[in-house]
Amino acid sequence: MGLTSFFSDFGHEMATAILPAFLVSVGGSAALLGVIEGVADASISGMKLLSGWYSDYIGKRKPFVVIGYFLTAVGVGSFSLAFSWPHVLLSRVVAWLGRGAREPPRDALLVDSTKPEFHGRVFGFHRGMDTLGAVAGPAIAFFLVKSMALRSIFLVALVPSVLAFLTVVLFVRETRKNNHEGHTHFLVSIKGLPRNFRFFLIAVGVFGLGNFADSMLILRATQLLSPVNGVVIAGSLAILLYTIHNVFYAVLSFPIGVLGDKFGKRKILVFGYLLTGLSAVGFIFTISNLFYLGLLFVVAGIAIAITDAMERTVAADLLPENLRGTGYGTLATVNGVGDFASSSVVGLLWTAISPTAGFGYGAALCMLGATLLFATRGRGKHLPE
Repeated sequence: MGLTSFFSDFGHEMATAILPAFLVSVGGSAALLGVIEGVADASISGMKLLSGWYSDYIGKRKPFVVIGYFLTAVGVGSFSLAFSWPHVLLSRVVAWLGRGAREPPRDALLVDSTKPEFHGRVFGFHRGMDTLGAVAGPAIAFFLVKSMALRSIFLVALVPSVLAFLTVVLFVRETRKNNHEGHTHFLVSIKGLPRNFRFFLIAVGVFGLGNFADSMLILRATQLLSPVNGVVIAGSLAILLYTIHNVFYAVLSFPIGVLGDKFGKRKILVFGYLLTGLSAVGFIFTISNLFYLGLLFVVAGIAIAITDAMERTVAADLLPENLRGTGYGTLATVNGVGDFASSSVVGLLWTAISPTAGFGYGAALCMLGATLLFATRGRGKHLPE
């Protein structure tokens, strides 16, 4: 599963790194980028919830994972055919539908395969492998963007996306027993989610309302660096900064998982939420110094390493086996709705008022989410520390 995620993020993040520049070339803007990212995230919320629940209902995870990686490959490849922003939106939605179909069953499959005392390590390792691909993709894009048309780079990104699909088809085995114990209909499963998990979702949801897409950081860095370096060089430097962001994300994911297992998952997650808000604050200022921007991308990389692994790990400890798919689907849906709101609102505030308004909004909601997560300690039985 780690190797599958490595290949998939290799292709997806290569495409993401050049997407802002490509969108501008076909008549897009910061507002449109925010709407595209937000609509793509929101469109898959229902898919995540249904795929997670149905994987519980039939007792199988792998079919959803296979379909998901296939759709992601199709979405990445179709960017090369886009000549207008609606086509870019459609391609993004297809790729994200694949993510929606695979993500909750994949997370449940990982939990099904491991003991509770290793959940932090497992998600940390998986997110680390995932992010190694996210390092390789933008790094390759950084070198290709100077000598290759953006459309052609999307075709290059298709290759690792196809390898991800083939890897999961050929090598991943279902480890969960195919039984029907505890299988319930959709609404019954939703209502059956533990009370402490619902407390957790409130904090996750508020944080998600401010946790906008990384492509907004790339666009912000490009705009800040353009007056001195020109658009082409600024775009290349922004991709390089994003690559550095993903290096820290990849390298720190597993150690953070180990720390979560040893010292308390929720406490580390609170810190990750705060760090995300702090990085958003840094992007408010119109400072074009490359070292300063690099530091902000590093902070954002550390923050996402914490939040991405620890949210899943806390959820693993709160969910019973027969509701893991449903629980992860609900978690992913809450995050998807938050991503839609955050990316859309940040982009619109950026365009209508100023970047300060957009990033300030994001920072405030991230900080509020951290506060709520900290305040819910002890709420609900067995809420993990």
